[in-house]
Amino acid sequence: MEDGIRMRAAKKQELEEELNYLRTTRSDEVAEQIKVARGFGDLSENSEYDEAKNEQGKLYSRIAELEEILQHAVIVDESSITTDVVTIGCKVTVQGPDGKERIYSIVGSQESDPMHGIISEDSPFGRALVHFKELPSDEKERKWIGARKGDVVTVEAPRGSIQYTVVKIER
Repeated sequence: MEDGIRMRAAKKQELEEELNYLRTTRSDEVAEQIKVARGFGDLSENSEYDEAKNEQGKLYSRIAELEEILQHAVIVDESSITTDVVTIGCKVTVQGPDGKERIYSIVGSQESDPMHGIISEDSPFGRALVHFKELPSDEKERKWIGARKGDVVTVEAPRGSIQYTVVKIER
């Protein structure tokens, strides 16, 4: 998380709305569940109370997770996205070893949905595309440049290395 958690402004707003909902509406709902469950009697044998307390634990855990994500959020300026190199916010068409072309959207780790072609920059495939070449820099800071049209990237997968050719980069 040295560079923060990169995401689009729309995703940050979505997470802020979820956090607000959890802190207000959902928190009140869980408190009411606990109150109702207490009314059922002996707490040592009260499964409704145990379930409500477990739900409260999950709620607090998700709130803490969202606070951490939002504290480290770095908004990607989508207006500065170019089609010269692969970076967060772009759509990239690649050709796999089978000759088939596939289109992927490159996003931050909080937005990924691999089943729908939305790939995190932190995934092995995303890293191969976004962190294609390391540029010379000082020792404290790494500078990366994404793959360009025509580049062949190698993805380390459980079944071995797989090579993909970048066919097209779009916004």
